[in-house]
Amino acid sequence: MRQIFLDTETTGLYPAQGHRIIEIAAVEMINRRPTNNHFHVYLNPQREIDAAAQEVHGISLEFLQDKPLFAAIAQEMIAFVSGAELIIHNAPFDVGFLNSELGHIGLQPIETFCDRIIDTLKMAKDSRPGQRNNLDALCRHFGIDNSRRTLHGALLDAELLADVYMAMTRGQDSLMMDLGQLQPMMQVQMHQAKQGSLKVLKADEFELTAHQEYLNSLAKSGAKSW
Repeated sequence: MRQIFLDTETTGLYPAQGHRIIEIAAVEMINRRPTNNHFHVYLNPQREIDAAAQEVHGISLEFLQDKPLFAAIAQEMIAFVSGAELIIHNAPFDVGFLNSELGHIGLQPIETFCDRIIDTLKMAKDSRPGQRNNLDALCRHFGIDNSRRTLHGALLDAELLADVYMAMTRGQDSLMMDLGQLQPMMQVQMHQAKQGSLKVLKADEFELTAHQEYLNSLAKSGAKSW
């Protein structure tokens, strides 16, 4: 199973108001194991960055001036996530921005290219109702070191999200381990059954006599013996 943990940083909160993506990161995991394969780009938004947004991620417009436009990296991003399970914290936010960017250049929504999208914020709210479930809070809850996260950054956040998701779903590892252990045990038992011969214990004379007396008593009472 191929999973992609994705995060974005943006110029503001609302793509409908013309805000754009300025950073995309996607981290790959196969069969719940990191592959060290990732996709990471900074993008020139061709617009100002809201002051509140810059306080969160620390990315300046000056830094982005020589970075590519979304159109230049769109196909590479699509190829990276294609066919995978996409896992995002607060998925509606990132998916909304991705689909806005894809729509600007005449491409289909991100859901078209990936197997499905999982929202870890919804998962966390379902399992921890009434509690803070942002990425920092989940890192603290699961004992994940997020000391490097002084500012939001798409690549670091995608990596932390992968750790959080593994912790949230670690029961799946136990299930797979149990099944993996059970199969060899079953094979050993079947092998032993094939190798060994079954012992047939015959009834002795006393047991045969007792059984016959039991059948005779059933016949006298009119009961069926089968």
